[in-house]
Amino acid sequence: MTSTTPTRDSALWAPDRRFVTIALFLLVTLAAFEGMSLGTALPTIVADLHGEALYAWPFVSFLAASVVGTVLSGRISDRWGPVPALVVGPVLFLVGLVIAGLAPSMVVLLVGRVLQGAGSGAQVVALYVMIAQVYPERDRPAAFGVLSAAWVIPSLIGPTVAGLLTQHLSWRWVFLSLAPLVAVGVAMLTPALRQLGIRRDGTGSDEAWWRLPLAAVAAAVGLSALTWGAQHPSLGSAVLVVAGLVVLVPALRRLLPAGTLSGRQGLPVTILSRGLIAGVFFAVEAYVPLTLSSVHGFSPAMAGVPLTIGSLGWSAASMWQARRQGRPEIRIRNGFLLVAVAAAGVVIVAPDWGQPWAVVPLWLVAGAGMGLAMPSISVRTIALSAEGEQGANSAALQVCDMLGTACLIGLGGALVGTLASTAHPTAAVIPFDLAMAVVALVGAVLVSRK
Repeated sequence: MTSTTPTRDSALWAPDRRFVTIALFLLVTLAAFEGMSLGTALPTIVADLHGEALYAWPFVSFLAASVVGTVLSGRISDRWGPVPALVVGPVLFLVGLVIAGLAPSMVVLLVGRVLQGAGSGAQVVALYVMIAQVYPERDRPAAFGVLSAAWVIPSLIGPTVAGLLTQHLSWRWVFLSLAPLVAVGVAMLTPALRQLGIRRDGTGSDEAWWRLPLAAVAAAVGLSALTWGAQHPSLGSAVLVVAGLVVLVPALRRLLPAGTLSGRQGLPVTILSRGLIAGVFFAVEAYVPLTLSSVHGFSPAMAGVPLTIGSLGWSAASMWQARRQGRPEIRIRNGFLLVAVAAAGVVIVAPDWGQPWAVVPLWLVAGAGMGLAMPSISVRTIALSAEGEQGANSAALQVCDMLGTACLIGLGGALVGTLASTAHPTAAVIPFDLAMAVVALVGAVLVSRK
């Protein structure tokens, strides 16, 4: 398959790309739907399987396996192309869905979640590399826009559909109903995979293979510790977070391009920007429903409305930027600025005298910032990556995303635990939102440097 013949008006739907585009959308939509749905079904799942003591582990196990799958997929894609990971990743995800849906115990459910996480991580990175090989550079914003748009339907209906399935059929159908559709997505990719084939030259890094899995496992352990600490703020969790960082930092030195953590210009700061903007957005978003419900008495359904609005803004901005030419670094900077404005603005929602519905337009702005920045970060990363390094750098994007989100959500949890409480979070939410706005402004400055 080549990337030079289709005309300009058929960026996504040229004969040699239409099935790839549909498969991209379908596979990411299904993974997103499962991710958005689990939280709704989980209380019923743990009650049915008597796994209350392991409540957070379906999330943590998925995260840990996703890190390993992401890293290994990046290296495999660089050495042999995206085909092996695009075969193995969706199959692992499919098998994980079936095992989780049929699980007779919590332990078996966690096995399914591990397979889902490994498959999801492998699949996402390989899709990035396939976009680089199938779509010419000028059409890649549109392709990455498809990945962003794939989250819209799951964000809008995922929790509701999962609730209806759980209530009227069984929580098991939250997993099992997706399995046939994943198989369809794999089948639609098959013609493209045959044309891409497996690269035989092995142009990826020759670094000793045992070091990479070891670093991936260390990163998984460290990120899992950060995530657990974010979900269970306490003194003991703080110790766990510190231990996680001790394990994580050396692993990141091997998994991320040199200079990423210091914001070196070029590829390193581009990858760092992914962790910063994703961390700020999801960290502030994590405490919006808590603020609306605890401070202003919103029902759970109404407290989730701003999150849906943010998803719509994200999708709309992604589709807008996909249709227009522009410098990715400018769009990344503008995305940071929009997220900074929204994060600072959410402060007026936090007090009991504040204006709760102001969060709706504010989070629409935040979503638009993400829709501008996230596809542009992916496009710029691919453009700056040498041949044989696209997979590793795409994996670094995902790892940095998870790291930023875990760290900043954990910071918010620590502030709520020390300065306030979940029943009265205002004293923590105000300084936290302002701090996140500052982080977003720092990100805008870093990506604007010449």
